[in-house]
Amino acid sequence: MNTQVTIAGVTFQNPVMTASGTFGSGMEYSEFVDLDRLGAVVTKGVSNVPWSGNPTPRVAETYGGMLNAIGLQNPGIDLFIKRDLAFLKDHRTRVIVNVCGKTVEDYLEVVEKLADQNVDMLEINVSCPNVKEGAIAFGQNADALYRITKAVKEKAKQPVIMKLSPNVTSIPEMARAAEAGGADAVSLINTLTSMKIDIHKRQFVLANKTGGLSGPAIKPVAVRMVYEAAHAIKIPVIGMGGIATAEDAIEFMMAGATAVAVGAMNFHDPHTTIKVIDGIEAFMQKEMIEDISSIIGCV
Repeated sequence: MNTQVTIAGVTFQNPVMTASGTFGSGMEYSEFVDLDRLGAVVTKGVSNVPWSGNPTPRVAETYGGMLNAIGLQNPGIDLFIKRDLAFLKDHRTRVIVNVCGKTVEDYLEVVEKLADQNVDMLEINVSCPNVKEGAIAFGQNADALYRITKAVKEKAKQPVIMKLSPNVTSIPEMARAAEAGGADAVSLINTLTSMKIDIHKRQFVLANKTGGLSGPAIKPVAVRMVYEAAHAIKIPVIGMGGIATAEDAIEFMMAGATAVAVGAMNFHDPHTTIKVIDGIEAFMQKEMIEDISSIIGCV
């Protein structure tokens, strides 16, 4: 029984990854999860300089999911290399670093510093606000997405995954823009822009007013977008958005995802990733599936 998948020449022992921002760099979860069993650890977003993130409160529970407005708080690339990558090098799981920035130059500075590090792939978070273009997210404009993808690909030493935002009119258009810019793969979906109001206090629950919705509530939207993206481009798709069980993960793969990432459910049950891996293997045995690649895009 073969659970391996390959993306841009990188082979993963199974298709289950962690979603950026929900797993740190694995240190916090290592007492619950055998990191060496994961297909990959996708790190929290890292920028060229430390980011303090948004004011609190910045996390809220909602029906079927959670809202977050963390604001990509991170220690910056220098400490990340010294601390996080140093920790991950002792594990055999693949390492994908999520990169964020406020200008193209910010992204490139991080990409260049990662060039000689033990990193398998880069995931570029294009939901960051582009401060030079009126703070619109790079991932909400096809031309901006194409330009940043092209710029990153020119500097990157590792294969590049562009992480797409669902807050767009046409996800196929954005996927094609990333592919045209030279992306090796795309990952989707990022969180859905959302809001929650405390009716008793008559104020917003999050200090930022809006936050990103993740968790099981968004899964049907995510499956649809993964299906549309997978049928619009030839490069691999990594699917995420509300995966809680092996059945959820398999659904994404049947929609066209080569691999999947578990996000919000890591907070609910830190063992979720391992349960999904075990569940996929059990499904393959039950259905007598010899190679997991045979279910990718089967619908």
